[in-house]
Amino acid sequence: MRRRVAAALVLVLASLAACSDSKPSTPSVTWTEVDVGAEPVTLTGHGDQLLVGLRDRGAEVDPQLVVLEGGQRKQVTVTPSPASPYAFEAIWYSIAYDGKQLLALGGAAGGAHSNTRWTVWTGSVDGGLAERPQEFNTFGGQTAGALYSAVITPSGRALLGSWGGVKTGNDGAVWLPESDAKWVRQNPARTALQSTPSLLVGPSFGTALGDSIVLVGSQVRLAPNVVAQEAAIWRSAKLNFGWQAMALPDPGKRSHAMTASCTPISCLVSGYVDDRLALWHVERSGPAKRMSGVPAIPVGDKDELPPPMVVGDEIVQIVAQDNKAKVVSGHDGSWTVRESAAGPEGLVTDAALTDSGELYLIAGTSLWKTRLN
Repeated sequence: MRRRVAAALVLVLASLAACSDSKPSTPSVTWTEVDVGAEPVTLTGHGDQLLVGLRDRGAEVDPQLVVLEGGQRKQVTVTPSPASPYAFEAIWYSIAYDGKQLLALGGAAGGAHSNTRWTVWTGSVDGGLAERPQEFNTFGGQTAGALYSAVITPSGRALLGSWGGVKTGNDGAVWLPESDAKWVRQNPARTALQSTPSLLVGPSFGTALGDSIVLVGSQVRLAPNVVAQEAAIWRSAKLNFGWQAMALPDPGKRSHAMTASCTPISCLVSGYVDDRLALWHVERSGPAKRMSGVPAIPVGDKDELPPPMVVGDEIVQIVAQDNKAKVVSGHDGSWTVRESAAGPEGLVTDAALTDSGELYLIAGTSLWKTRLN
């Protein structure tokens, strides 16, 4: 009898110890689906406004644009040029907005080789967004690369992409406007955007940092028996002047920076190191630091990451795993992963935060919103 009582007491004490050691469960994130009338493809936040670039496959004009603000939805007029058949079926790649002017980049597959036919759009929320046809060689030709971002800075506007290298590989490419009707690719020779036989540059996303442009991606170092891919950024001093390159720290065996968001003083960069999520903090004119303790969520070449953001005093990165949206939040050395209670499924492609604290997310073919407490 004493042995049975003792055994029972041991079990009770063990149970109590397990309960005292257990941590409270992390609350899941509840999302609400937002009806925007068509398939969302891009998000651009400015103050309390959220611009949602749409793809309406059943309409005469596929690319559409709406503005969400204060619970209201406003349709922005989108006008393709009759001379540009690919503009009518363009998919938005990037939409820049500074509160006054709009600059958008669209693309549609076409031609014998199904290469992307790029289109440039300018305008305003009230006046509408109009396509500005360009000469074929502006974005096309045998050495043409890809475009990925439109940016607006106080110093001017720019389109960002890549182009066949002056010497080898591909160079980073910047287009500046002589007018809305004429965008001109700038010469990257003898700048940090030029590839060399020992260093191939590979930016793949761009954003604005005050008067500067920040590009993120990776660079590949080439030497005898060495092929090393490492996450990197490129920063201009002002618009397209004074480019400098920086390899991001702790690159592991293979790394790539995929996206970024910037304040006037610094940038947050997200990507992967050795196929796991990685985050870096980059000072405007100082060093970069890789955040420690970031959860080892799988991220690779075929994945997409929305830009990281700051909510309150925490960094927030949304990432998809097993077709579900996860919300990673915290700061250097201390992170929490929150599951989505229901709703967002599929590839997570973009996210944006309004000044009022509403967090929007594109997952699959739907738009969702939440508030993080």
